[in-house]
Amino acid sequence: MVQIRTPARRPFCERCHVPSVVKINVLNVPAEQRETLEKRFASRAHAVESSDGFEWFELLRPVEGTDDYLVYTRWRDEESFQAWMEGPMKAAHQGGGDRPKPAASGSTLWSFEVVQQAEPKTA
Repeated sequence: MVQIRTPARRPFCERCHVPSVVKINVLNVPAEQRETLEKRFASRAHAVESSDGFEWFELLRPVEGTDDYLVYTRWRDEESFQAWMEGPMKAAHQGGGDRPKPAASGSTLWSFEVVQQAEPKTA
């Protein structure tokens, strides 16, 4: 999981005046498990969208040079992300005894701070 604090398009959270928090979960997914991973994410689509403080989600499929998928989420603040992790996300990943084997063979945590960014110029 990667953590990036970024102003994105909305420079600061209006409530707390801090940059948005970006979390990137890096999942190592063998080629034979890619379809399984994508189907699981598709079946849980919209599970995060109503969470307080949620701003954005993307599942990024690797194109070349790696088996790592990136799960990108952006949050109003760290507290919103932690509340989701301890609530809906935790509940979604806890199942009964017949829970399927994970599609990812591992994950990695990276941490970054955005030091520069640019957005398209408007005409």
